[in-house]
Amino acid sequence: MKKIVVVNAGPRPGRNTDTLLTEAARGAESAGAAVERFDLFRLERYTGCVSCFGCKKEKNKGRCVCRDGLTPVLDAIREADGVILGSPNYLSELTASFRALYERLIFQNLTYNRETPCCAARPVPVLLIMTSNAPDTAYADLLRRYRQTLERFVGPTEVLVSGDTLQLDDYGKTDWPWSMFDAEAKRRRHETGFPLERRAAYERGAALVCRGE
Repeated sequence: MKKIVVVNAGPRPGRNTDTLLTEAARGAESAGAAVERFDLFRLERYTGCVSCFGCKKEKNKGRCVCRDGLTPVLDAIREADGVILGSPNYLSELTASFRALYERLIFQNLTYNRETPCCAARPVPVLLIMTSNAPDTAYADLLRRYRQTLERFVGPTEVLVSGDTLQLDDYGKTDWPWSMFDAEAKRRRHETGFPLERRAAYERGAALVCRGE
């Protein structure tokens, strides 16, 4: 049985990122995979890369030597047949929690050697899901860079974006007016577009199980 690792880098249970990851996981399970999930905001304390260069030693090749809350996540990804990463976009970037994992995940496989720049034992296919209050096309360059780096140091990568998301169930219950948003348009978009993205996440989760064969 194949194993798919799902990593949630968003803090809000039941909201957009969490929902799409859950659908992708369901899709992977429907294709016969076992799913292991990690929610980064619920892990023990961890950091991003501390530049100790321990992973550049031959005995640690492809393995981050820092031991903290991210260690079981990195270990699981290393042994997985596919990984589904999800994060909301905060201030034109993915979350700090995602960045911490991303730094550790990539740097452990980076050798600084021209002949063999990546020391990963094998490619692990990736599905990267990003949710954003901005439109789907707002962060094309950012996601292209993430996709290229993940493909180079982890495995073939596909990206799914859910933009113009509904952040609140009721925009009228805030302490001050969120007047830059059309709350009704947000709700209509969520009711018509988000179900399609849920379906897309499910289908791509299922397809991930077959990638790399």
